[in-house]
Amino acid sequence: MPFSFADIEALFARLGDRAYAGEPVSQLEHALQSGLLAEQAGADPALVTAAFLHDLGHLINDQGESPTLRGIDDRHEFVAIPRLRELFGPAVLQPIRLHVAAKRYLCVRGNREHGGPRSGPQYLAALSADSRRSLQLQGGVFSEAEADAFIGQPHAADAVRLRLWDDAAKVAALPTPPLSHYLAIAAAVAQATPGAKGFQ
Repeated sequence: MPFSFADIEALFARLGDRAYAGEPVSQLEHALQSGLLAEQAGADPALVTAAFLHDLGHLINDQGESPTLRGIDDRHEFVAIPRLRELFGPAVLQPIRLHVAAKRYLCVRGNREHGGPRSGPQYLAALSADSRRSLQLQGGVFSEAEADAFIGQPHAADAVRLRLWDDAAKVAALPTPPLSHYLAIAAAVAQATPGAKGFQ
């Protein structure tokens, strides 16, 4: 069933205080910090929205806290897409769909091409324990050929930017704008995308 903004707000109200996979933040704090980092980087509103909503699938496909400890990949990058397709177009949906693949890409290419200091092995070594567990469940590090195929897709570079904000959005007690701030940005993006159906 497609989501409304009231549905998104209600989902965060119900499950947003759940711990974010062993990190010192909740699901809501992680979403807000991701949106903040995107804003601070000067991202356009669609990418700010993608950053804010990129892990909504964890709440939709609720597998409890730290499902990777039980060998579960909740495929969160995919499950939110059908719920959001009527609100947003590819500029929001594709970075969400590709942000897990972006981690696999960064583990081989690193973030130097995106203004960061790390090589692929350095990026991999810096991942949190839960991110390393989920990496294995999600297919592991890309080959060079897979990395080439990934980065050639529309919006893949935005997915890499989103992934880097995702990695950094795990700071305990970091002040952020409230949920209403990012819902308003998302609503403005939706209003500027009439009849959005995203990709099929």
